[in-house]
Amino acid sequence: MKQENVILVDSNDRMIGSMEKYEAHEKGLLHRAFSVFLFNDQDELLLQQRALSKYHCGGLWTNSCCSHQRQEESNVDAAKRRLMEELGITATDPQDVFSFVYKAQFDNGLTEHEFDYVLFGKFNGTPEINEEEVAATKYMNQREIQNEIQHSPEQFTPWFKLIYQRAFDTYFNIYKNKL
Repeated sequence: MKQENVILVDSNDRMIGSMEKYEAHEKGLLHRAFSVFLFNDQDELLLQQRALSKYHCGGLWTNSCCSHQRQEESNVDAAKRRLMEELGITATDPQDVFSFVYKAQFDNGLTEHEFDYVLFGKFNGTPEINEEEVAATKYMNQREIQNEIQHSPEQFTPWFKLIYQRAFDTYFNIYKNKL
């Protein structure tokens, strides 16, 4: 497996260094990341189930795509790269919407501590999943997601549970007609 580095940042998202991704998760260090939310024309969100082989949150459902920027890579360029790598999606132009910081500790001793940029995009097709990254995908509307999270919260990633409501509110109130 190729070594991947993450961009270490301070609480204002100023770069302070870089580190191998797994080591950053072992140490719980704040690093830059992004989360993409792709909506279709029926206002449903494309969810992905993370591959079981992921070293944290394998098999859990989450937003359309999430990963880490490379040095000198914009949020949009990083999102486009990972949408292609994970889902085979090229026909979308995600927009930077908001950012937030979160920290989540996992049972395996790893910690996700991210300065996370949230991007929105439109997509109406069927993804071509990379099975090393993604186990499955499905579209769900806001009501369905709320119901699933209420009844089976353990089936979703911590970051998705933190931001899905804000993402839907922002989408419907501001971005729906701009995408």
